[in-house]
Amino acid sequence: MSKVVIIMGSKADLDWANQISKVLDGFEISNVSRIASAHKVPLKCYELIKAYEKENVVFITIAGMSNALSGFTDAQTHCPVIACPPYSDKFGGGDLYSSVRMPSGVAPLTVLSPENAALAAAKILGLSNPEIQSKISEYQNKKRVALEEADQALQG
Repeated sequence: MSKVVIIMGSKADLDWANQISKVLDGFEISNVSRIASAHKVPLKCYELIKAYEKENVVFITIAGMSNALSGFTDAQTHCPVIACPPYSDKFGGGDLYSSVRMPSGVAPLTVLSPENAALAAAKILGLSNPEIQSKISEYQNKKRVALEEADQALQG
């Protein structure tokens, strides 16, 4: 079964998670959202990771500011982890460093767009699922068609 587990650092990340979930739903990929801060409840976070990894899932982590969640999740599992930190102008982009500067042996992928994080997860799951591959192709074709239609409309 193909599944994505979205772990948020706090309830403040729920809108970001819902954007990801909506795209995954479009690919008909099962997904679940959980809240578990690596800073505040590390043992709960660890237990969630260990419970879900038995299903060979893709994790998408959402945490801003000091994003320990993505690195912590990646260091605890053999499953792929995609960090999708919500961007904030508040720190001039500096908060993203905690998502992209990881120590050796810790390799979460970082994708800033919720839509693209869901697409990346779908592509990972699609490696072993032809149905998901087909849905990705349809999705990409719709994007191409929309672009061509926008160009045609511009040309009048």
